[in-house]
Amino acid sequence: MVQYDYDLFVIGGGSGGIRSARWASQLGAKVALCEKDRLGGTCVIRGCIPKKLMVYGASFKKDFEYAKDYGWNLDSINLDWEKFNSVRNKEINRLESIYSNILKKNNVDYISGHGSLKDSHTVEVEGKKYSAKYILIAVGGWPSELSIKGAEHCITSNEIFNLDKQPQSLLLVGAGYISLEFASIFNSLGTNVSIMFRKNLILSGFDIDIRKRLQNELALQGIQILSNRTPVSIEKQEQKLILKDDKKQVWEGDLILTAVGRKANIKGLNLSSAKIQTEQDQIIVNNKFQTSCPNIYAVGDCINQAYQLTPVALHQGMFVSEYLFNKSNDKKFSYDNVPSAIFTKPETAVVGLSEEQAIEKGYKVKVYESSFRPLKLTLTQSKQKTYMKWVVCKKTDTLLGCHIIDENAGEILQGFAVAVKNKLKKFEIDQTIGIHPTCAEELVTMRTTRD
Repeated sequence: MVQYDYDLFVIGGGSGGIRSARWASQLGAKVALCEKDRLGGTCVIRGCIPKKLMVYGASFKKDFEYAKDYGWNLDSINLDWEKFNSVRNKEINRLESIYSNILKKNNVDYISGHGSLKDSHTVEVEGKKYSAKYILIAVGGWPSELSIKGAEHCITSNEIFNLDKQPQSLLLVGAGYISLEFASIFNSLGTNVSIMFRKNLILSGFDIDIRKRLQNELALQGIQILSNRTPVSIEKQEQKLILKDDKKQVWEGDLILTAVGRKANIKGLNLSSAKIQTEQDQIIVNNKFQTSCPNIYAVGDCINQAYQLTPVALHQGMFVSEYLFNKSNDKKFSYDNVPSAIFTKPETAVVGLSEEQAIEKGYKVKVYESSFRPLKLTLTQSKQKTYMKWVVCKKTDTLLGCHIIDENAGEILQGFAVAVKNKLKKFEIDQTIGIHPTCAEELVTMRTTRD
């Protein structure tokens, strides 16, 4: 019988990797994990957490304006950019230390350095080799970059947290959730923000009403929408960047952030040494997250089933450990009705099928929707509106999808995601008494329909 150094060796210290390592160790496995960067991965270090902290910080400016409308007398309000960055970074450092302690408390050997495969059972980290019965690849994703002249003058979401000062003007290239979130953050902070994208509407793949209404809300917030335009070249002149597009129009400003998608961070893994198959630079896995090499698994943003959502990676990592060390061979991983939120201003949150997706799947649908001005804003000058939408199977009354635009959309949707996941009926929602006065109560009182 072959003796290995470890039962499981995890390459990557992000959400999926750390969860899998901890869970496997608790199930009795001997586990090691290597990470070449900081523990916590994209979410903790350069994604969800620091970004949400920036969302909170930026939102105070608008709250101060609302406070004046309510009668508060406020002196001049100014942002200390250096302190803003300092307190955020302090919190990220604290969270990173928590992940380090999680590994230590769960007897996971942490090895700092870049890990790569030597063969199907061996990982090399900084020149030292470690053998393992199973290997898990959880290296996450990395921002894609523009392929145009002058692209080196742009930054990505990795660098946006390291700005020495707040830009006066910012152009975001791309119309996915990363671009829109940073657009809202910097617009709320007072930066002149523009978004440039190839198509007519933002958020490809989302419900059409969400796409139209959120784009309109962003424009009302003062964000310049440059749709149907593609960057051609970027030039730096003194302290300004000049971008030319395919319409022969020019944008000039301080900073350009490219958010044109993310790719699997598999460079340097030496996947060929274990004959691991990839497709469009993503690792191919089966429904158990097993790669083409039977004892090597992969989870998170680096696989061909990537959802690029931290909770999904967490569940995948735990699933693999359960499958390998708790003999849970009969369990299946489901991607049905995964909820998600976009932390724009206002927020957007969705779960289940869009109206278009439901029709494509053959459902005859009934749509319930409502658009209204939230009570909080009725005493202010804000034109912002809340929008809520149920997509329901006309034949069975089953909830197929829920779509929300509201200041607290993410918080509201989490509970209603349970209803969609468990295939509740619309009449069961209607029988629930609402909490008044809230925006959320609209989801249990909604009667406006269209077939």
